Amino acid sequence: MKKIIAGLTLVVSSFAWTINGTGASFPYPVYKETIKNFYKETGNKVNYTPTGSGTGIKEVITRHVDFAGSDKPLSPSTLHRHKLFMFPTVVGGIVFGYNIPGVKNLNLSEIAIEGITLGTIQYWDNPIIAKVNKGVKLPHKKIIFVHRSDKSGTTFNFTYYLSKMSKLWNKYYGAKKALNWPTDSQGRGIAGKGNFGVSSAIKTNKYSIGYVDYADALKNRLNMANVQARDGKFVKPEPKAFATGAAYAGFDPRKDFYKVIAYPKKGYPIIAATFILLPAEHKNKDKQVTTFVDYMYNHDEIASKLGYVPLPANVKDQVRNYWSQKGIK
Repeated sequence: MKKIIAGLTLVVSSFAWTINGTGASFPYPVYKETIKNFYKETGNKVNYTPTGSGTGIKEVITRHVDFAGSDKPLSPSTLHRHKLFMFPTVVGGIVFGYNIPGVKNLNLSEIAIEGITLGTIQYWDNPIIAKVNKGVKLPHKKIIFVHRSDKSGTTFNFTYYLSKMSKLWNKYYGAKKALNWPTDSQGRGIAGKGNFGVSSAIKTNKYSIGYVDYADALKNRLNMANVQARDGKFVKPEPKAFATGAAYAGFDPRKDFYKVIAYPKKGYPIIAATFILLPAEHKNKDKQVTTFVDYMYNHDEIASKLGYVPLPANVKDQVRNYWSQKGIK
C-alpha cells in the first residue's frame, strides 16, 4: 500500500511487522534514531526499551523479547548454553563527565582515575590531580562519584578498563555489571539508572564526576575529561579517538564476536562495542532483527552524527556472513 506524508509518497509493505527488544542504554540514542528512520522507510516497527544490559540478557534468556541489547558480550559457552546468537552493532566511548564550576579541559591521569574510583583521592585539589592540571584552580571540595544503579554493560566495560589499567582495582573488584562502589561507603556516591540517569545526576550535582556514554554526555552538555591513554598520552574524548582504539578490536566470528575492547594500545582507552542477542530457534523473528541491523549498517551517518563509531566494512561483512551461516539473513 501507499502512505502519503507531507506530499511524499512512500511505499510501505502491507505485511509490516513488529519486533520487541530491551537491554543496554549505551546504544539507545543511535537505536532510537535508526528505529524512527527505519519505520518511516519500511513501515516495520522496532520497539526497544533501554533497561540495562543485565535486564536485556535476562529477558532474552527467558524469551520474553525478540532480541536484547548488551554491552557485556557473552562467552561462546554461555551463548551455547542458552541457545543464543550474538553480533556487534556499533562502537562508542565511555567518558568521564564532570561538574566542577569554572573548570574546563580537566586532565585525568591513570593514577588519578585509580584513586578517584577506589576512594583514596577524596578532594578535587589533591596533588595527584593538580599535577596534570597546571594553572587550573581546583577547589578543595569533596569528589562526588556518580555510578549506575542497575546491572549495566557500561559498568562492566568501565570496570574492565579499570581492571586492565589498575592492578589494585583488579585485585579488589575486577570487571562487573554491578558492585558496591568504595565511594558509597564514604558518603560520596550517587547512583543513577541508565546512562541518562548518570548524566542527569552529574548535571545537577556540583563537584561530581561519573562514567557515561559519550552520546548522553554530549546531549546533556557535560564537561568531559581528557584521559591518559595506555601509551601515556592525554586523549580528548571524541569519535576519532574512539575509532583509533576500535581499530585494535579484532572481532572473531568463530567466537560469536566475543570481545571486550576497552584499554586498547592506542587511542581513547575507555571504549566499548555493543551487541545484539537473539534466540537461536526464532529464525523468522531473527531475520526481522537482522534486517533492521543491516539497515543500521547501511546508514553509518546516524551513528556518526551521534558520536558513535560505525563498525568497519570488513566487520559488517563478517557479521552478514555469520547471519547466513546461522540461517537468519
